[in-house]
Formats: sequence, structure tokens, C-alpha cells
Amino acid sequence: MSSLQRWDPFRGLVRAQRDLDRLFDSFFGRPLLRWEQEEGVRVPAVDLTETENEVVVTAELPGVERKDLDVEVLPEALTLKAEMSQESEQKEETYHRRERVWGRFERTLSLPAEVVADQVKAVFKDGVLEVRLPKTEQARAATPKKVNIE
Repeated sequence: MSSLQRWDPFRGLVRAQRDLDRLFDSFFGRPLLRWEQEEGVRVPAVDLTETENEVVVTAELPGVERKDLDVEVLPEALTLKAEMSQESEQKEETYHRRERVWGRFERTLSLPAEVVADQVKAVFKDGVLEVRLPKTEQARAATPKKVNIE
């Protein structure tokens, strides 16, 4: 008996974009950073913002507990990892729809500026993770300056 899978009209486009990203990453010598979901693996939604002094990453992680969450940082990348356990199934229940997923995920984001890895602060509250990454002095000094045109 085969299993049913939700149809996603953009699945092919996502795969093509991931393949192109890997091609460019390998060509330009950047490390391969996994940011897109693999089949059957949950990937959290994130916001990545930048201010003059820091980079801020906010991730939605419903159902993840703090003890199961791992955050790793490099000067140029941030990795979020977690394990989400499946709820115990009741044998007498019949599922008519089951869309919530569980299992392990890992997501690595390229950062728009170099950060000071040992000064990063992370807060996890109500299923939302906020990571504040202070920029290095060099990155803060490298902010675009307005040039007068003569």
C-alpha cells in the first residue's frame, strides 16, 4: 500500500533553487549551508534583520522545548538544531488529517555581517527563539557611507 503525500506545486522550484544555490556555493568556495528543507524534515520559519550594531534572528519553533534546542554560531553563519518528539498515539483514534510533523531539523543561515560569536545572546519564550548577534567592529565600520557626487 502506498502512502499519500500532499501535492506541492512549488516542490520542483524549491529543489531547483536549492541545487542552484549549492552550485554557486561550491563554485565561489563558500561552505554548503543547509537552509532549505529536505523531504520529510521540518524547517522553522525565521526572520533575519540587521541594525547598525547587530544581526537579529527570530525563529518560530512551536512544540520545541528549550532542552531540545541547540544554537551554534560562527562569525558568518548561525545554525539552529532541535528534536521534536512525536506525541504518543492513541490506538482508538482515527486520523482524518495529520499535518503536524516531528523529528529532527537543522537550519543554517548565512549572516549578512561578521559577528562576535562569544557575545551572542539567545532568548526562548512561548515557542519563539530570538538570537541577537553583535557585529564585529570591522563589520560595524563597513556600513555603507553616503558619497557626495560632484
